[in-house]
Amino acid sequence: MLFSDLPQAILPKRSGIKIYRYKTSNFEGTRETLVYDPLSIEGSAYDLIKEAVSKTQELITNIQILGTNGLEQVNYPIETLHEIITNAVLHRDYSVADDIHIRIFDNRVEIESPGRLPAHITVNNILDERFARNGNLVRVINKFPDPPNKDVGEGLNTAFAAMRRLKLKEPQITEKEAAVVINIKHEKLASAEEIVMEYLNLNDLITNSIARELTAIHSENEMKRVFLRLRKRGMIEPVPGRSGFSSAWQKKVE
Repeated sequence: MLFSDLPQAILPKRSGIKIYRYKTSNFEGTRETLVYDPLSIEGSAYDLIKEAVSKTQELITNIQILGTNGLEQVNYPIETLHEIITNAVLHRDYSVADDIHIRIFDNRVEIESPGRLPAHITVNNILDERFARNGNLVRVINKFPDPPNKDVGEGLNTAFAAMRRLKLKEPQITEKEAAVVINIKHEKLASAEEIVMEYLNLNDLITNSIARELTAIHSENEMKRVFLRLRKRGMIEPVPGRSGFSSAWQKKVE
């Protein structure tokens, strides 16, 4: 993985990266929402990291989502993408016959690394504890020019801190039966109520579907409860003449 130009042709297990772009914000991507065939990235660990980070960043720059000022370009900190992809390549379980999967959705990026968390590392202590499953890989790649890792155990902490600086929620880490998934959501730290009122400061009305897209709330009923809380506080009111599926809300007219 370190010195071969194409270790994927030599190793008996799959050890590359696949990148998918889904035109959806749903929980799972489907064949119908796949923008084009998955991209396959192969090469040494050093090249895998460099190319995967670059390609992921390139694909993200073409994504626009509905913001308070209309369509806005999605922006993820490059440090977050770099550190999480580096972590996936260096700490994955190479005995598992699978590639790393990077799934780019309209509102998030999912990075799935083969293998469960090693040794005593858990979802709850992963930012505080250290354990290198592939110690030689981590140590030697750090000696390369412009190494992708600093080998000081702070990679994921850097990724989380970069999200907070952009006022985005921290990545979510989930351990599956044979993989670890890190979900990087483009979801603001602001509450749903704050996001709704920020939108209404610049727009005349807001609907349930618009609000769900802005807040990343998937449930129509949960979004309705946000509106009802704001109404109870005397901050918004229903738009006259709009009811049922076409209902909308506006700032309360004094």
